[in-house]
Amino acid sequence: MSSDIENTSESEIDLSGQVLIAMPGMADPRFAQSVVFMCAHSEDGAMGLVINKPTDELKLHDLLEQLEIKTGPETRETPVHFGGPVEHGRGFVLHEHGYHSAISTMDVNTQFAMTATLDILEDFADGRGPERAILALGYAGWGPGQLESEIAQNGWLTAEADQMLVFETADANKWEAALSKLGVSALALSADAGHA
Repeated sequence: MSSDIENTSESEIDLSGQVLIAMPGMADPRFAQSVVFMCAHSEDGAMGLVINKPTDELKLHDLLEQLEIKTGPETRETPVHFGGPVEHGRGFVLHEHGYHSAISTMDVNTQFAMTATLDILEDFADGRGPERAILALGYAGWGPGQLESEIAQNGWLTAEADQMLVFETADANKWEAALSKLGVSALALSADAGHA
């Protein structure tokens, strides 16, 4: 039995349902001050959505129009986020647990689920989509061991995700709000970055 404990490695830690918080020294500008909600994490790799970077030019109505989905008076005006640099032409919806697409919804945990099929957008157009949701184009992806390596090199902090942070906090405030969940001040972290 003790051999099982000894063989437990960092790669077996499941970060699904948590958020990654970019450290101030993040080398990749696409992830500067980003908060990434982790949808899936296993020994095969990881997948998440950046939840605090709305696109300037694209809204839900624009996306529905491009996809030739008819909108109605019930269609909410929702921003579309930059979800990450992988498959940036593909859409993903992170939403509260409870809504399930007729085709395919992946439960992340008891609070969150993710749907990447067209029917959720049709539901949004009809006003039947989930109440709390983030629409994103693209995702952030890591190969086996890659995310663990980035965390070990102080690229990311991790924190528990909750619906208040993910859905209710303004995008511009999510990075600092996520840090404060850890009891870390963004100002102190920025001042300490790069000092041995």
